[in-house]
Amino acid sequence: MHQALYRKWRPRNFDEVCGQEQVTSILKYECQTGHFSHAYLFCGSRGTGKTSCAKILAKAVNCEHPTAAGPCGECAACRSIDSGAATDVLEMDAASNNGVDDIRDIRDEVIYTPSELKYRVYIIDEVHMLSVSAFNALLKTLEEPPEHVIFILATTELQKLPATIVSRCQRFDFRRIATADLSAHLAKIAEKEGFTLEPEAARLIARQAQGGMRDAISLLELCAGARRPITPELVTETVGTTGREGVGRVVASLVRRDYDRLFAAVDDMVRSSRDLAVFWQELISYYRDMLVVRTVPESDAVRYLDLTDSETAALRSLAAQFTKETLLWHISLLEDALFAMQRAFAVRRTVAEVTLVRLCDPALDTATEAILSRLSRVEEQLAGGVIPVAAPVAAPVAAPVAAPVAAPVAAPVAAPVAAPDTPPLSDQAAPTAPKAPSTVSPAPPTPAQTSPTRQPESTAPAAGQRILRPLRNFREVADRVSESDPIIGSFLRLCRSFRTDDGKIILRFEQPFQCSMALPDKKPPEALRRALSVCLGHAVAPEDIIGEIEGQADPASPLDVIIEALEDDAASGEAPPRESE
Repeated sequence: MHQALYRKWRPRNFDEVCGQEQVTSILKYECQTGHFSHAYLFCGSRGTGKTSCAKILAKAVNCEHPTAAGPCGECAACRSIDSGAATDVLEMDAASNNGVDDIRDIRDEVIYTPSELKYRVYIIDEVHMLSVSAFNALLKTLEEPPEHVIFILATTELQKLPATIVSRCQRFDFRRIATADLSAHLAKIAEKEGFTLEPEAARLIARQAQGGMRDAISLLELCAGARRPITPELVTETVGTTGREGVGRVVASLVRRDYDRLFAAVDDMVRSSRDLAVFWQELISYYRDMLVVRTVPESDAVRYLDLTDSETAALRSLAAQFTKETLLWHISLLEDALFAMQRAFAVRRTVAEVTLVRLCDPALDTATEAILSRLSRVEEQLAGGVIPVAAPVAAPVAAPVAAPVAAPVAAPVAAPVAAPDTPPLSDQAAPTAPKAPSTVSPAPPTPAQTSPTRQPESTAPAAGQRILRPLRNFREVADRVSESDPIIGSFLRLCRSFRTDDGKIILRFEQPFQCSMALPDKKPPEALRRALSVCLGHAVAPEDIIGEIEGQADPASPLDVIIEALEDDAASGEAPPRESE
């Protein structure tokens, strides 16, 4: 019968345990001295060797000829425990035996002496799954067990254990195994099993295992099932991941705002039946690495990045295209999208595509993080001398002021100044210039009055046009709605929210389907009405919530005008000419 590789290569003594020297060194000393504790607590993430160390310790306390590495593995006790025939070593899964009756059975059995071995050993795996009553039944026995009984508890969630249980045990923390140690161990197994394993493929498997030896060996066996050399491409294909290079290409497309490649990447993953949630986790991890590069000095960043030199160089080149504010905003959007994907499997593709489009253009998002991202990039460009400080003022003022002001000013000023310098021209210009205002004395006030009145009319709203003010804290409204309906909440984050003078709430969307998804049947959902009422501090009626499609834009907020002007000047790279004093 075939045996799984992770069982076949389970460590037989403490020296074979990989990456847990802080635990095995103490246990080996206790085995050499014979000073064993009555209760042990092994805690750590999955696949780090907790159960393996528990079985080795059970053999070590009963071994007839213990060695420096723990049990000898040759005596009758060791062979009996390895084969599972030892009746004095009992392994219980608390996930399925978590009731008080199961613990009472143990409490009744501990009074009996071992039948074959020196110690009766109880290994309780996933001990955090025990009920409160079961823990209470175990307390007294765990504190003062008979001399011939040893308890070994294992858990992946230490925080769920009562403090009374933890205080009665000798605690050992199992760490995640380093990627280098996992890769080296996988190379040894592949060599002995006859597999052809490339070093980069071993590193990719180890990184995918996230510090768990059992997961790493299981992935190795899965890739070996293809009956061909294990390459990085094979690992990517088998595991169903995009790979770090693929994630980097997606991030590069975000920088270039290449919508075609972004949609193509999502389509390729959907067609190949890859899990978008897994890709999303890889994307968040990539953004985390870029944040490390942007915030930590280069000499220290290597400690927090489990990457090769080429991967680090590619990461730095991409991270240079983002500000820290932009990275934080992108990570926030990605986390929200991942939460929506986990809650609604059917719309994962839509959520992914909408989020990628939002990541490309901060102007599509009215959240505070998006505005800070836009401002941070403008500040960097200002610090580099790309645009002048006067850029936002010159653009909107120069156009409307130059036309009406130049006409009345040039005529009266030119006449008196030119008279003493050029007498022939002043003789002709002097009589004509004053005659026009003298004969048409009531006429000049008319254009002088109409020109200043028309100028504000061009910027003021026309009859029936609304004056909109951006609605603050709408992101909080969308978050509240997402708690009850994540799909509607995700589409609400795509809109621009405004408030009118008459108390109406305008939700403006870029596409009609976004509006229909956020406001089903053109009616605001009750969750949205309640969230708006809570955030605004007063009751909001359903008829006061209006959904619109981007069209004839109402007057935009001054902040948006300034940011757009700065971004346009930054894109051109030219400084506007200053007006002469």
